[in-house]
Amino acid sequence: MTKIFRILAVSGSTRAGSANSAMLATARAVAPDGAVVDIYEGLRSLPHFDPDDDRDPLPAAVADLRGRLTEADAVLLCTPEYAGALPGSFKNLLDWAVGSAAMDAKPVAWINVSSSITGAAGAHASLRTVLGYLGTRIVEDACVHIPVRRDAVGADGLIHDDAVRDQVRAALIALATT
Repeated sequence: MTKIFRILAVSGSTRAGSANSAMLATARAVAPDGAVVDIYEGLRSLPHFDPDDDRDPLPAAVADLRGRLTEADAVLLCTPEYAGALPGSFKNLLDWAVGSAAMDAKPVAWINVSSSITGAAGAHASLRTVLGYLGTRIVEDACVHIPVRRDAVGADGLIHDDAVRDQVRAALIALATT
């Protein structure tokens, strides 16, 4: 029996119809054989990070996040940029991950969907810094910039452009074969 490679996908956007979330749903749809993309949807339910609360018993949403991070073989992130950096709710998620070993040495990649002139460079520079503090192993070949406008997202919440889907699949293969 072939081992399944489990990728936890986390969107940094809370916006309905987000191109970031659509990218991760598309990644789930085009995942290569042997890989399963599980989308984390608890971003909104995480409490604000407070070091005093980073002890047992953890808030249920935090325990769920850390458990899912621990169980994953790799993590795929897709986040927008707000005010030149990571969105606060997404940074909050990463702050909760710092207090555990859930991402230590874990293969991590991101897909940057920004179609802005800056390409969300500030957010992804910040993301790289935070992932360093988390002790992750960034898989450079799986970190890609695939600009996607919100109007490219279909009514089903997926991106149907074949070139985009091929790039996403290639990134997943790179992440899963590290």
